[in-house]
Amino acid sequence: MRAEGADSSLKPVACSLMRCPFCGHPDTQVAETRLSEDGTTVRRRRRCTACDKRFTTYETAEIRLPAVVKQDGERQDFSRDKLREGFRRALHKRPVSTELVDEAIDRVVQKLLALGEREVTSRYIGELVMAELKRLDKVAYIRFASVYKSFQDVDDFRDAIRDVEKSGSE
Repeated sequence: MRAEGADSSLKPVACSLMRCPFCGHPDTQVAETRLSEDGTTVRRRRRCTACDKRFTTYETAEIRLPAVVKQDGERQDFSRDKLREGFRRALHKRPVSTELVDEAIDRVVQKLLALGEREVTSRYIGELVMAELKRLDKVAYIRFASVYKSFQDVDDFRDAIRDVEKSGSE
């Protein structure tokens, strides 16, 4: 029972636990399965075995980024926009392309996903951002580090600059 145009890697499902949205019957059959062009969504046409009505369902992978635990213990949903804003502030008037920034943000997000944790500390995210900024632009790294690490005096800046110079020569 393969529907026309169905992706060959998808196996047809004869019966499932999907309830009919019209009559509530627990037995529906998959009549057709198609994969979206970008491969991220599966569209299924279903038929209720009780009322014979048809309906469509969509399946997508749910990828949840971990919640962020702030220093005061407050928990927030991860925000890619906040991450981007942190990069934007550090890189203000610096010669770094948007493409490189997007790639850095993607690497931070991928590292967070790879952890497989439900929560991460804001400190951990800050460390990831600092590592990316160090690769992108040393001045932006110093800017970010000065706020992130709460530099108190010129010596803190000197230490950070020495660290950047030392890691640049390795």
